[in-house]
Amino acid sequence: MNFLIAIGSKEYSGPTLKLGMRVARAFGANVTIAYVGEKIGAFSASEVRLAQENLDKWDVDRPGVDVLGWAWDFLAENDYLSDEVVDEGFGENRIVQTDDDRCELHLEGSRSDNLDLILRYGDIISQLRDEVSRSNIDVTIIGGSRKRRMAHDLIQYIDSSIFVVNEYNPDQDYRVLLAVNEAPNTRKAVKFGVRVAQAFELGVDMLTVTESNMFGDDNRASADWAEKIMRRSRTKHTVKIESGSFAEKVVSEASDNHIIVMGASQKSPLAKFFRGSKPLKILKLCSCPVLIVKQ
Repeated sequence: MNFLIAIGSKEYSGPTLKLGMRVARAFGANVTIAYVGEKIGAFSASEVRLAQENLDKWDVDRPGVDVLGWAWDFLAENDYLSDEVVDEGFGENRIVQTDDDRCELHLEGSRSDNLDLILRYGDIISQLRDEVSRSNIDVTIIGGSRKRRMAHDLIQYIDSSIFVVNEYNPDQDYRVLLAVNEAPNTRKAVKFGVRVAQAFELGVDMLTVTESNMFGDDNRASADWAEKIMRRSRTKHTVKIESGSFAEKVVSEASDNHIIVMGASQKSPLAKFFRGSKPLKILKLCSCPVLIVKQ
């Protein structure tokens, strides 16, 4: 699997990077850590247009290099890099420009061969969308407390699962709140939820919501299948069945010590704009990490 962790400032991205790397390690995933800065002016871009040009040849400062250095320090301090890479140091002169608006530093990881630090410049949504496509990303991880609008746009327009790290506290004990219904993405969400629970040794609260007064065959089949997966994986779990609004029931059940896992909506971006979607409503109202799983 391929994970993308989007970081911003050093002051606010610590929890995102910490949780993102822990989840990526649990999945044995390749990791791309990306910082997107403002678009460089035409004059500066012309000075560094040649592909493969190293930073030590540039006549202009590149914003965001210090953020990548901070990310490199985190990786080194937490044993995510090979001993050889740690001994070499960060090495700004090894950051290579691959396109006018993209630079990268490829690192050898201690648990994965593929660990990349990426600098991109321009509109954050379009740049992350391009990186997701370019690197075949399965899960994009972003901070949530200061970027709810960005999370809203990413969920609609980026073709990967989205993990929004809302108000994550590494010192708090969490549980997985696994939202189950008849939606097509639910089964993949269940598998993700179990993997996260196993990796962090968390209990799972499974919530099945039917939006009618009757518990239909589709909902029952989804709930039975999810519980079977829990039992087979020996994941400690509780089961709760509710009727009513899916979004409202998930929001009322969620607490600050939950990591919510649910399937993405199947609505088109235009339909989501006018009518919204259940995951977007839940993301807006909950102050805990939320993983929205796409097919």
